[in-house]
Amino acid sequence: MLVASLRYARGTNCLCRFARWHHHGAWTASSTSPFSDARRLLQTQASALGDNVPFRKQLKDEAKQRKHIARGNVSGISEDGIDNATSAAWELTVGLEIHAQLNTERKLFSSKSQQAHHVLIKLTCQGASTSASEQPNAHVAPFDFALPGTQPNLQYAVVLPAIRAALALGCQIQSRSRFDRKHYFYADQPAGYQITQYYQPFATSGRIILHDLDGIAPEDASFVDVGIQQVQLEQDTAKTVLQPPSEAMLDFNRVSHPLIEIITMPQIHQPRTAAACVKKIQAILQAANAVTTGMERGGLRADVNVSVRRKIQNQKTLGQRTEIKNLSSIKAVEDAIIAERNRQISVLESGGTIKGETRGWTLGASNTVKLRGKEGEVDYRYMPDPDLGPLLISSELITKVAETLPQSPDHKVKELVEQFGLTIKDAKTLAELDDGIRLDYFDLVRAEFEALRYRLDGQSTTNAVREKQSSVIIANWVLHEMGGLLSASEVSFSVDRVPAEDLAYIVFMLGTKRITGRTAKQLLGRKFHGDTRDVGSIIRNENLGLVHLSEEEYVSMARKLLNDHPVMVAQIKDKGHIGKLGFFIGQMMRKGEGKVIAQRAEAILKKLL
Repeated sequence: MLVASLRYARGTNCLCRFARWHHHGAWTASSTSPFSDARRLLQTQASALGDNVPFRKQLKDEAKQRKHIARGNVSGISEDGIDNATSAAWELTVGLEIHAQLNTERKLFSSKSQQAHHVLIKLTCQGASTSASEQPNAHVAPFDFALPGTQPNLQYAVVLPAIRAALALGCQIQSRSRFDRKHYFYADQPAGYQITQYYQPFATSGRIILHDLDGIAPEDASFVDVGIQQVQLEQDTAKTVLQPPSEAMLDFNRVSHPLIEIITMPQIHQPRTAAACVKKIQAILQAANAVTTGMERGGLRADVNVSVRRKIQNQKTLGQRTEIKNLSSIKAVEDAIIAERNRQISVLESGGTIKGETRGWTLGASNTVKLRGKEGEVDYRYMPDPDLGPLLISSELITKVAETLPQSPDHKVKELVEQFGLTIKDAKTLAELDDGIRLDYFDLVRAEFEALRYRLDGQSTTNAVREKQSSVIIANWVLHEMGGLLSASEVSFSVDRVPAEDLAYIVFMLGTKRITGRTAKQLLGRKFHGDTRDVGSIIRNENLGLVHLSEEEYVSMARKLLNDHPVMVAQIKDKGHIGKLGFFIGQMMRKGEGKVIAQRAEAILKKLL
């Protein structure tokens, strides 16, 4: 029984309490309401992501160190930590189950206007909208608590992002699908069952093609074709945070958040390729505007099914599989598969058998751990949900959604390479970084740059060569110069940190030789670290504009440097050590205090030498 008392958070009109679940199976009301600690524990705050980076890096570094010590650098041990000869005798097979939160304001089955009065609980909520950062239990409808008499009410707005996701994955949308109940009892699912689509999912028969540039394992050659068995709609569960030694705190905001579960065929045979597959599916879903966010911010989770079998010719039966649940990063997918593959091989090599189990893995661990025995179809007692009718999707709706579907990541990368002249590496990085936000930022900076060129120089982009040149320069600043500052400061990317118009102005001034490269980097650093003045004002107020030196001034400065370093001059002239020319260019730029253009300095030096 769920028992809670009335207590409203100061300044709000919604119930902001935690129900406590005791491990012996009873529900009680919490006697305290530590909102600040609870919010910190239960909510993923986007603004705090940057603060978590050092800790995450520390965990990864510690994990690498432990693995290095465990492997001991022993000859014959592969990078995956298993004997090469032993590993070669076994074939790994992996299937993926990816759960992604759909990009919608509505919950899947909870009506926003629902209210309830109950003999034990009185709820008056703001509404059953989706929420990632609100106070605990602020967006909960009676159905989310599974109160007696409440029924699911399908919110049709959630179907559109689901269709976008399925089409982007090349699936066939079914005109008729149904919802089923998956029965199990756990504290985060008070109804005792989850509503999903087991027998008749709304989308089937998709595929995803992974290329070598997607980061697949070298053993897979140039591409891997992975089939998608089905995509199904289902509801999310409550969020649970353990409170040792015997309690757990529950936030029901997440109950009935709309999810899609993407189930692949067991056609992956390398850990790195499995990680690449999850990464590419995530990028496809984000490009289609189907999901809220990626793995790093909790919007996507992956379960992996792992089995091994001896490499015997014409063998068709797969080994006994185990499932590793709730992996929350791309790296975790690869590392967990490696750990479980090694465990299974070790068990089988020693004469043991693999049991069907649900296993867990934590960041930095070198082994998976058993969570529970693996449930099967019979254990879950799947049955059609009697409270929900069939979901009917018309062919006209499917066509309309398909016509408005955004570009896929592969098409976007191709455009960046062919139209804008970026390298494939830079194009893929730009398309994948920060849930696609960095790519949007690149487009904004490009648009601002072209507007500046037209307004200040009276030029418009009609020359394809000139457009490529400027796009490559802008990409370099968005990826590398900005990336260096982000890494050094250990903060996450934000479009507000350096507004697009400011970066465009810096690149424009540099490209038109009105400032030097050194000054441009100084300006970017100032804006990055919080200077609120516009770039033009900074240049004017601090006299940072480039004052061109005369030919005679360049020659005089170069001659003095060459006379001061006769040994290096001889090495360049007599031995052809051209690389030492960079020393003289750097010295001229430093002595010129922002007035020396590197290309012109290089030309003068070469002439004198």
